[in-house]
Amino acid sequence: MNTRKKLFKIFGPAVLAAVLLVLLLISPFNFSKIDQKTLEIAAVSQSKNIFKGTAVKKQALEENYVAFFGSSELSRMDSFHPSSLAMRYNRSYRPFLLGGPGSTSLSQFFGMQGINQQLKNKKAVMIISPQWFVKKGTDPGAFSLYYSNLEAVTWLKNAKNDKMSRYAAKRLLSMPSVQNDKILKQGILQIAQGKKLQGWMKTYLKLKYNQLEHEDELFSTMALKDNTTKLAKVASKLPQEYNFEKLDLLAYEMGKKHTTNNQFEINNKFFSKNLANKYQKLKNKQRNYNYVKSPEYADFQLVLNQFAQNNTNVMFVIPPVNHKWSQYTGLSEKMLKQFNKKIKYQLEQQGFTNIVDLSNDGGEKYFMEDTIHLGWRGWLKMDQAVAPFLTKEQKSPNYKINNYFYSKEWQNLSGSSLNAVTQQ
Repeated sequence: MNTRKKLFKIFGPAVLAAVLLVLLLISPFNFSKIDQKTLEIAAVSQSKNIFKGTAVKKQALEENYVAFFGSSELSRMDSFHPSSLAMRYNRSYRPFLLGGPGSTSLSQFFGMQGINQQLKNKKAVMIISPQWFVKKGTDPGAFSLYYSNLEAVTWLKNAKNDKMSRYAAKRLLSMPSVQNDKILKQGILQIAQGKKLQGWMKTYLKLKYNQLEHEDELFSTMALKDNTTKLAKVASKLPQEYNFEKLDLLAYEMGKKHTTNNQFEINNKFFSKNLANKYQKLKNKQRNYNYVKSPEYADFQLVLNQFAQNNTNVMFVIPPVNHKWSQYTGLSEKMLKQFNKKIKYQLEQQGFTNIVDLSNDGGEKYFMEDTIHLGWRGWLKMDQAVAPFLTKEQKSPNYKINNYFYSKEWQNLSGSSLNAVTQQ
């Protein structure tokens, strides 16, 4: 056996495998459909891989799943959680939960990029957390948890020289997540500067997209957290027939049963794990919290801009803060009212009029599960608006995007200036 044959025998299989893998990753062909059980698990898994990918989300939203955008509140899976209610009462839709702790507006915007086609002329629900709107805005570390190059490449392929794209590019460049890919960063920088992408860059993005898309199809559903058993268990505690009065009474009783170890009507397990040993140190610690001045308002505008481009009919939910907790920590009620006024103005001025304002319900018994997240009666009240919105025909939205809401002026507007603007 000559040297060439020996070398081929040693290295040939590895080289062939590498070539086949490369061809698999860059080919433009998609793999087979995802089975229904995997979709069911993925919809309530809140998996970061699912959020950062596209394949599962695309297929789900092309079927009977509806995008529910939010953050950590989606993890509070009691009997009245939207997924539990949809399961128990066999509704025509199933929530697909998009987000988790730390997934603020910027994460949601880039997470939408692979499913824009699936959101066109569809319905969606978005829960707006006041806690996103802090002074410094999105935490770079939290953003990195939900960021993927697939999202960035998908967005960059379709970016235009408009306010939305330029602002999104500048925000992305401010995050550490993109610093390692020099070519991708160069393309983002061109968009931020209002320049067109060069031909070689477009070719690179096309090949990179095929690679990342196939990686997503192959690996995103691995090791999914399965919450379906938990949801089935809590859903089974609900009566067979939907009756709001009976359900509200049941929610009251469940809330009462599960909030016995503290004076804040916070879930026992949450309180024991997160607050029991430190809550006394938190008295009046939130006096200086401010959700009225924040770059988050401009990031939120990215999301609204994208919804408008997709003509997505969205119902927005503004949750309250646990009133007993906010009184204890000194969180300003006046500030929360200003936040509520500001976010509703930004929505309504641009035609986003489907708003479930729960901001005044934080003092209702067993409305909240913990300090800031909806629970038992809160989920149920939200459902009173969300279920009819999703199951009945709705008037087509009429959005009018105003780029003013990207401005530093709007981000920092508060007090008398905000009152003057919102009263016009």
